[in-house]
Amino acid sequence: MSDTTPPAYVEIEPGRFREDAGLHYEDYVVGQVFEHRPGRTITATDNIWSSLLSLNQHPLHIDDVYASGTPFKKLLVSSLVTFGIVNGMTVRTISQKAVANLGWDKVRLNAPVFVGDTLYAETTIVAKRPSATRAGEGIVTVHTVGRNQDGVQVIEFDRTLLASLRTP
Repeated sequence: MSDTTPPAYVEIEPGRFREDAGLHYEDYVVGQVFEHRPGRTITATDNIWSSLLSLNQHPLHIDDVYASGTPFKKLLVSSLVTFGIVNGMTVRTISQKAVANLGWDKVRLNAPVFVGDTLYAETTIVAKRPSATRAGEGIVTVHTVGRNQDGVQVIEFDRTLLASLRTP
């Protein structure tokens, strides 16, 4: 491990450790890339329930017969499902200790996602700066890419978050 590798465990007493997921402001190093694992295979239930939960009733996401008559020939996973899963995969490392998410930008859907696809994500630390208005906190911007099991990039986005310093 290098000096810039975030600790994964905290020793709470001799020989006893607690998992310590997530980064403090000091741990984000511009240019570092984090591969998020495990991957996540999309099921029909994921797609249909999430589509209906978000009131996305487009038949391309929930009706096999309709979808079979489209150029895709099968159910297309809703972009909100893809976004939610890929973003969720990043939380343990990127925002587990964040004070707040400040926003998502430049969301791009690069290729279709289908039921049965397995998604993987990786995040690059793009920028960081101390907060001008909140002592002991900083603004961090990351770029996340989601790929399917074949390595095809299916989604990408930037996210900005507010991170606390380990020692304000």
